[in-house]
Amino acid sequence: MTNLIDPSILFFIFGIFAGFVKSNLEIPEPISRFLSLYLLMALGLKGGFALNHSGFTNEIALSLALAIALAIAVPILGYNLLKHKLDKLDAAAIAATYGSISAVTFITATQALDQAGVTYGGHMAAAMALMESPAIVIAIILANRLRQQRNGQGATHTSLSDIFHESFTDGGQLLLLGSVGVGLISGETGHKVMAPFSIDLFKGLLAFFLLDMGLVAARSISELKGKPFITLAYAFIAPPVHALFALALCHLLSIPLGDTILLMILAASASYIAVPAVLRHSMPEVNPALYMGTSLGITFPLNIIFGIPIYSWIAHSFA
Repeated sequence: MTNLIDPSILFFIFGIFAGFVKSNLEIPEPISRFLSLYLLMALGLKGGFALNHSGFTNEIALSLALAIALAIAVPILGYNLLKHKLDKLDAAAIAATYGSISAVTFITATQALDQAGVTYGGHMAAAMALMESPAIVIAIILANRLRQQRNGQGATHTSLSDIFHESFTDGGQLLLLGSVGVGLISGETGHKVMAPFSIDLFKGLLAFFLLDMGLVAARSISELKGKPFITLAYAFIAPPVHALFALALCHLLSIPLGDTILLMILAASASYIAVPAVLRHSMPEVNPALYMGTSLGITFPLNIIFGIPIYSWIAHSFA
């Protein structure tokens, strides 16, 4: 697996090691936030430049529609499975976490595809943005309904309008979509001007950010102690199942190889930033460690180290 000797992945593994040995190595929060925003901006620009070159086609529309369908289907299926083993509010929170996506996993996957020479559509950055919010909305609808059933008509509701506003005006999401728009409008001229920023620096800053994510992942593993077995099993089993589900739909609809791999990886990923931030306020009854520990402590490392090359290999086998 050439993925394991990629410097970015090696820095991620090193970060996990440093966390396990309780090193005092840490990346200051403002720098970590800057790196996150930089990666989203660079990815959005790259997608916008590619869209400017290719134009908006039926093939692109189909890929975006499939991305939205996956973002709706995955949390619904997850909730209906988990509600038989967990408290229904807990099940809704975990389903939302795994129904949404990890931008860092996606960004790392695009780098792997670039290195392997596999082409993919610039619109996939927009697909990633579209897949982030449906799971949050579904979880809030479920939570409101469950509270109403338990507490009667007077139960407190979380306003869906507030959730939509928070989801679509989140700084990272807005920056990503705005960067796609800038790249789309500026085209080849913008590409030449921004290349030193959005292309030349990208690999090094991704490696630095993954070092930080390795440190965070190592700390999150400690949160898994005492959690129900079904949540741990779900963290291991759900991602490949979701990826294969995405593969089947992509194969059925003849989605290009690069886009198929990215949709598989998006379906297999789990949110550890956007969804937890919303759920902490809208579903305070659920312990955040229940969904943060599994998504960041198990699923994220497995996808970064093993999932990306394995899903790519499976997609190549079906191509």
